[in-house]
Amino acid sequence: MRSKPVETIDRIAIRFTGDSGDGMQLTGTKFTEATALAGNDLSTLPDYPAEIRAPAGTLAGVSGFQIQFSSANIRTPADQPDVLIAFNPAALHANVEDVAPGGMVIINSDAFSKKSLLRAGYDEDPLPSIRERFRLVEIPLTKLNRAALTDLDLSPRDTDRCKNFFALGILCWLYDRPMEPTERWLKTRFRGALLTANLRVLRAGHAFGETTELFPVSYTVPPAKIEPGSYRNITGNTALAWGIIAAGQLMDCPVFLGAYPITPASDVLHEVARHKNFGVKTFQAEDEIAAMSAAIGASFAGTLSACTTSGPGFVLKQEALGLAVMAELPVVIFDIQRAGPSTGMPTKNEQGDLLLALFGRNSASPIPVLAPCTPGDCFHTALEAFRLAVRYMTPVVVLSDSYLANSAEPWLIPDVESLVRQPVTFRTDPEGFQPYSRDDDRLARPWAIPGTPGLEHRIGGLNKANVTGNVSYDPLNHQAMVNLRAEKVARIAREIPPVEVNGPERGALLLVGWGGTQGAILTAVEEARVDGLDVSSIHLRHLNPFPPNLGDVLARFEKVIVPELNEGQLCLLLRAEFLIPAESVSKVEGQPFKVAELRAHIECALDDEE
Repeated sequence: MRSKPVETIDRIAIRFTGDSGDGMQLTGTKFTEATALAGNDLSTLPDYPAEIRAPAGTLAGVSGFQIQFSSANIRTPADQPDVLIAFNPAALHANVEDVAPGGMVIINSDAFSKKSLLRAGYDEDPLPSIRERFRLVEIPLTKLNRAALTDLDLSPRDTDRCKNFFALGILCWLYDRPMEPTERWLKTRFRGALLTANLRVLRAGHAFGETTELFPVSYTVPPAKIEPGSYRNITGNTALAWGIIAAGQLMDCPVFLGAYPITPASDVLHEVARHKNFGVKTFQAEDEIAAMSAAIGASFAGTLSACTTSGPGFVLKQEALGLAVMAELPVVIFDIQRAGPSTGMPTKNEQGDLLLALFGRNSASPIPVLAPCTPGDCFHTALEAFRLAVRYMTPVVVLSDSYLANSAEPWLIPDVESLVRQPVTFRTDPEGFQPYSRDDDRLARPWAIPGTPGLEHRIGGLNKANVTGNVSYDPLNHQAMVNLRAEKVARIAREIPPVEVNGPERGALLLVGWGGTQGAILTAVEEARVDGLDVSSIHLRHLNPFPPNLGDVLARFEKVIVPELNEGQLCLLLRAEFLIPAESVSKVEGQPFKVAELRAHIECALDDEE
């Protein structure tokens, strides 16, 4: 039989969608791993339903996973999928309007009964209109999957749960993805009939794609040209966990992670707990306050301590965090932001906790605040946070977000020898040493570990005298201590690298971003410059204190706009700090920025200038 033609393409964006019980996240993850091993650059966007188990077949229960992969460098999961795989009518209803014009829509035709259409909110059959707008491919996935497994002793439920791997096999054939990584994973996960079933339908799906007339052509995306080295597929939460572990190794110090499970931060706790061989201790507390208090106690005892949480839990930690500020103890709080307020949309994306991190505690409680910009950058930001915490004896907040936490990218595994080792030196010789003495440059006091003879000292939440540590209500001392803590954090700016401008160093328009918006901002700005527009961008990792040259950079541009997934929190800070008329570009839809959205804002801003 003559093989089908193969077409080479530069990039493709695919979205897997179905009921929350259809295994869409697993299917997307396995397709992503195969794509990473094929050598393509990639970016993903998992989209979970907030409900633990919404009614099957309803819009509330739709789960999605989007991946864009390319032979060139990419930074986003794409504004629109070119291919949509919909396992039921609800998945189609919730996602079809996002598909690129003329794109491919693959459906499980067995799921499109009259009852399921009504449950998904359709008053009439949507497929005729879908055929007019897109290339519709109707595959009886349920029947094909069952036919492949008729001789196995499986329950109907277990049989139908395998159909996501049938679909994965089809997509592996259609886009020339290797199946061996998924087969190896299945052999570690299942045994007996379930292993046989999943392997069989994966291969059956591949064979179906190769033989059916529904797909007259397959596609291949050549490997990307990337920096030589060893890569792995990594999510932001995994990278944060590895950064926490690596900090203990580089500082030659035990690590303690206290956490209460909360979406979307729990995976960090899970991953750190898997690596106790590196001397890390994890503590799943009964609540957020207990987790924070335990971390403070661990820090007092000389351990690199951290907490992981999300916005609602971060609020509960704030009083104890004020104690860490007063006691000047190094502890790192990782806030994986999500949409709010209150419980809000736990699985959706937002950057709403910046002002909370800066000002959420009572009185004057300055804390350094950092934000990673890519999943892989979460690793290096975690290292930087621990370095600053110990060097300046202060709590540090790291603001990640649900997009960074769950999305994935190829990550160049750093050479261990290239990572800077900074062992923590504990004072064991108290002669001539005072626990309350301070470094003349950093204003940081020593890490005086309890139990060290001669280093006895008083610690707590009451105001202390700077030199003796005795409780003090002296007005001038209180003023001096408030000023000292603020100045200590401010001096961190001297160690922050200068802001680097993407594009011309001065000009008509500058975009300022932070956190997980980097990919969309960079892509929009670079596309706009290709079209001849005078626009540049910067992206901030250090949000308190700001980089020392930030004011100079902002002053070089006629107009500054600040895209954020909140109502303008960084923009507010820039206007207050640097007295510039920065303009906010706000989005609070629970979804990341699209490149097209930012392109439109760039063009509008430049048109206003003219």
